[in-house]
Amino acid sequence: MTDQLEQDYLVIEKYINAMAATSLKPPKPPLQYPFIDPGSVYDGNLWDWDSYWALYGLKDLNQEVLPAEWINHGKGNVLNFLDHQLEDGYIPMMVETHKDEKIPYLNRKHLEGIKMNMHKPFLCQQTLLVMELLQENSWIASSIDKLHLYFTCYDENYFHENSGLYVWADDIMIGMDNDPASFGRTPGTTANIFLNAFMVKELESMAEICQNLELPEKQTYYQSKANNLIVAIQNECWDERDKFFYSVDIDVKTRTFDWFHVGLGVFWNSLPIRIQVWSGFLPLWAGFATKEQAEQMRLHYLNHKSFYAPGGVRTLSKEEKMYDLRETNNPSNWLGPIWIVASYCVFMGLLNYGFVTEAEDLASKTLKLMADDIRKTGSLHEYYNPETCSPVMNSGFINWNILALNMYKAL
Repeated sequence: MTDQLEQDYLVIEKYINAMAATSLKPPKPPLQYPFIDPGSVYDGNLWDWDSYWALYGLKDLNQEVLPAEWINHGKGNVLNFLDHQLEDGYIPMMVETHKDEKIPYLNRKHLEGIKMNMHKPFLCQQTLLVMELLQENSWIASSIDKLHLYFTCYDENYFHENSGLYVWADDIMIGMDNDPASFGRTPGTTANIFLNAFMVKELESMAEICQNLELPEKQTYYQSKANNLIVAIQNECWDERDKFFYSVDIDVKTRTFDWFHVGLGVFWNSLPIRIQVWSGFLPLWAGFATKEQAEQMRLHYLNHKSFYAPGGVRTLSKEEKMYDLRETNNPSNWLGPIWIVASYCVFMGLLNYGFVTEAEDLASKTLKLMADDIRKTGSLHEYYNPETCSPVMNSGFINWNILALNMYKAL
């Protein structure tokens, strides 16, 4: 590693050490446990994958505050979400403390019969992380039925049996807000590679939780579901022509024949949505891409016309017609800008398959991007321009920006 990389790391580490504790929040109605918020404009909100990545990023950081305090807040993240689980297993993606309401907005809409997206597949990943940090399991053992019910809700409401994939109910709060593979499309028709690749890890995490709790039959059950999902992703999402993992459209009426079409019918379960989004790299992060597929994805990463940018990984290929770097909030812009969580997942995917040179290059660009932001503005931002490396908006955002430090430590 170069001296410059180490200098950039130290600038970011100093800033994070000074600011990270601002994301630790005490209990506040309707949240009865301490929690971690992303900072900036999201102060006081508990989010699903955001809270996971914050704790994940902090687990290796040398903090002045007691590590036990961070772990307690991570545990609180999980317990707060479980505390807001509905009878059918639905758990909201986000709970606000700003509004004076007994039932969170997303839960209220679900109870009204509006089918909305639920907690993204990070609940068990965060639960397992807290279990590992605590080295103690009793705190979650009493809630294991709630975790089972969480998966039941996913299977009954978001699973497409023909393709074997999970689908978004709509395009609200899908993590990467305006992902064109889902944003603006017909509700319930997109089996997003983002959702399914992360669900593989979620199922594997649940299997490991069951192992830790000495529930061997359940462990086998969830590991089998993870394996089946991997097969479905390989069958439906890998595109042999473009050598890329795509989200797919499952709005296909499969049939052998009807009164007129009596020949070869519609036998395919999905159609590829050929939009190249950074989430196509997630099978490398999750570790189920083949070596041949990983090599092809490495070439996609190195393509300056698509993903490779001075600031890191473009969240949308520059060759796509939707590529757009304008500043926007709600939805946040994922049509090309640099998001550190995306760069981190691509980085880990490259590292998982032995592409060390490429991973080091991505880490160097990411740390320089963020260290320069701190040097110039005294802060970090939510996302960045991939071409100029300049910050776009939401100064003071902490959250998964911490992952830049994890990059350095992983090399």
